Amino acid sequence: MQPRIDFYTASPDGLNAMIALETAVSKLPLEKSLIELVKLRASQINGCAFCLDMHTADARKDGETERRLYTLSAWRETPFFTPRERAALAWTESLTQLSLTHAPDEDYALLSTEFSPKEMVDLTVAISTINSWNRLAVGFRKMPQA
Repeated sequence: MQPRIDFYTASPDGLNAMIALETAVSKLPLEKSLIELVKLRASQINGCAFCLDMHTADARKDGETERRLYTLSAWRETPFFTPRERAALAWTESLTQLSLTHAPDEDYALLSTEFSPKEMVDLTVAISTINSWNRLAVGFRKMPQA
């Protein structure tokens, strides 16, 4: 697959806005490990090789286990994730596939049992941000380094 354009140089203003949003997400008071799982799960769904490569490395660097990384796509069928992580992953899937799911009440109910209203909004901002990065990277074919 060939890269299309370098979106960083094509629109510095647009990317500066994305970077500012990413910086804000990094300062949200949610667990870093949770945010990395959300980024990875959305990137799996969206087929974003660049983001999968980057966030898998970031998660490992922050102490995430290989076992959890290997089974993330099948998180519902494993005992490796906490109820809070499961709620976040369900919400991630719902919002990433919004046209199919319409953010069902069941996923919202699960989310609201594990997260405060502020945390729900913060998590949703983080999910929205990684989905935006995925669309840039997939759309313009940003490749991971070999």
